[in-house]
Amino acid sequence: MAEEPARVLQARLGGDLVIVGEAIPARNRQDWSGLPPVRPLALVRPRTTADVAAALTLCGELGLSVVPQGGLTGLAGAAHPTADAVALSLERMTAIEPVDATLSCVSAEAGATLQAVHDAADAAGLVFQVDLGARGSCTVGGNLSTNAGGIRVIRYGMARAHVLGLQAVLADGTVVSSMNRMLKNNAGYDLKQLFLGSEGTLGIITRAILRLQPRPRFSTAALCGCRDIGAALDLLRRMRSGLGPLLSAFEAMWPSFHDTMSTGLPKLPRPLAGRHGLYVVVEASGFDPDHEPARLERVLGEAIEAGVVEDAVLAQSEREVADLWALRESVADFQAVMGPVANYDLGVPADATGALVEALEAGIAERWPGLVGVSFGHLGDGNLHFTAQIPDGDAHGAHHALSDFVYRTTTAHGGTISAEHGIGTLKKPWLGLARTPAEITLMRTLKAALDPKGILNPGKVL
Repeated sequence: MAEEPARVLQARLGGDLVIVGEAIPARNRQDWSGLPPVRPLALVRPRTTADVAAALTLCGELGLSVVPQGGLTGLAGAAHPTADAVALSLERMTAIEPVDATLSCVSAEAGATLQAVHDAADAAGLVFQVDLGARGSCTVGGNLSTNAGGIRVIRYGMARAHVLGLQAVLADGTVVSSMNRMLKNNAGYDLKQLFLGSEGTLGIITRAILRLQPRPRFSTAALCGCRDIGAALDLLRRMRSGLGPLLSAFEAMWPSFHDTMSTGLPKLPRPLAGRHGLYVVVEASGFDPDHEPARLERVLGEAIEAGVVEDAVLAQSEREVADLWALRESVADFQAVMGPVANYDLGVPADATGALVEALEAGIAERWPGLVGVSFGHLGDGNLHFTAQIPDGDAHGAHHALSDFVYRTTTAHGGTISAEHGIGTLKKPWLGLARTPAEITLMRTLKAALDPKGILNPGKVL
């Protein structure tokens, strides 16, 4: 009997849009969260917004829940399917309209990859300043529904700062089209904000007007060795004051991360020979390649003279810039170096970061002797990433105990359980640590108003 609603869906929408049974591709049975694969009740692959609307209308009539899917690169389980729900993948909706160079924006469908948007912007002499390591796989819809971040948030902001207009489909099939291209538009509620960061629980994003930026004419970087977190925060203040809008990234690596990854990946460049309490990558980019790069060198020199920076390497070429970033970007190799790991995306006030790292790393060593926890992240915007080996024993139970320790320790330091990866299913048990009862009640009120039958991504976030 479980197959019957899926067959009705296929018969009504057509075999081109709906796949059922074993024909459902393996890629649509899981995301990157590490949860075990699950075959959904059916897979719907719409080609247009009208197809999405028709699918949601029919699913509502049949009482079928719907799990929206983008590039499936999420780490919190928001796009992970369930056996009793329909997976709705936007993978066919990849159109990108010609860039509007006058208004510096582009219209893209939700299934377009981040890399495709970058390429379209670049061809027009512009740049889309949301950038993630999964750029070749992650999609516009997924980036916006999770309010993605990345390394340049310090200068350009989170994904929601790059959205001018949006089109989304509600649970009952209603299409809400707010395809605004204007930077200023205060005519009533800013409805797009309902869907940005809501992880597909309030509506399914199908298209967006994305704000583009002028393409910098130069980008350079420095790798700095600092005594401790206090010195690194002093350096951050100096860089903000001395570089202003030229500062585009400020990334930190604690010795736990630096030493573990550089030892495990000996072929990676190690530009700094000595040992330091904190390693910082500073990136500057701008539009006057003849004069502005010297500002980074000057501010860096002043920081060295003041004892804020113990040692530093300033890139002199694009190759050297890549070498300075290589270790920071080695996160894809965690599994190879450390074995099974759990990745945590934490937000914390900058002045509490050092104490949080100390508490997390010491706590791991105390509770699970022999395990390693490493710390790194976007220090400039208060986003700490913590990666720890998973304790032995029952995988789910061990992971849960580790997560409980990490999230309770983080919120005790004034932080949040999610900085840029969303809540999904993996962080849902701890939402109450980061949001007040009144906030959660309001979230439930919004959910009930927009999705009264509860069919959109049920069990996620709330």
